Amino acid sequence: MTTPALTRTSPSWGQAGAWSLGFVAVLWVAEIVDTLLGNRLDAEGIRPGYSDGLSGIAFAPLLHAGFGHLIANSLPLLVLGFLILLSGVARWAAVTTLVWVVAGVGTWLFGGVGTVHLGASGLVFGWLTYLIVRGFVTRRPGQILVGIAVLMAYGGALWGVLPGQPGISWQGHLFGAIGGVLAAWWLSGGRRGEPVDRYVG
Repeated sequence: MTTPALTRTSPSWGQAGAWSLGFVAVLWVAEIVDTLLGNRLDAEGIRPGYSDGLSGIAFAPLLHAGFGHLIANSLPLLVLGFLILLSGVARWAAVTTLVWVVAGVGTWLFGGVGTVHLGASGLVFGWLTYLIVRGFVTRRPGQILVGIAVLMAYGGALWGVLPGQPGISWQGHLFGAIGGVLAAWWLSGGRRGEPVDRYVG
């Protein structure tokens, strides 16, 4: 199985924290702009079943349904993003891209017609499952411990992949989680025990 060649540039804790804060700051700026525009940007989310709703795959994770929605996502984005960034910016970018696309396409295909889906919770679920699964694929003790800690801290959120909560995009949660599992498998070489260092990331 061919795996991506990522440049190994593992940042310090401070650098990882700065990147994590920077990403969340972008989301806050986007929500401030959306508020100033009268929430018009919310219409740019994913609209399942419509061809012109495909553009929402690119924009939906950057948009939120108000500051309450954004606040709920901000802390897990900071924590989970920071943990992934400790393995390098390139690896974070690869994981994020795969989760972003899988969550968006899955939501567009299986979300309810006439609905609009937006928010970064798909990334939260994808980063969460990536961190949980990664160590068990690579068999690296440190990564296994991180995965267990993340599971204990945020594992209860995984119930969000199930339908039943009105106004919640369980499709985004589910396919984001699937994207995270795929990223853990793909970026580890697809074989248990293969060291991640061989492809610099």
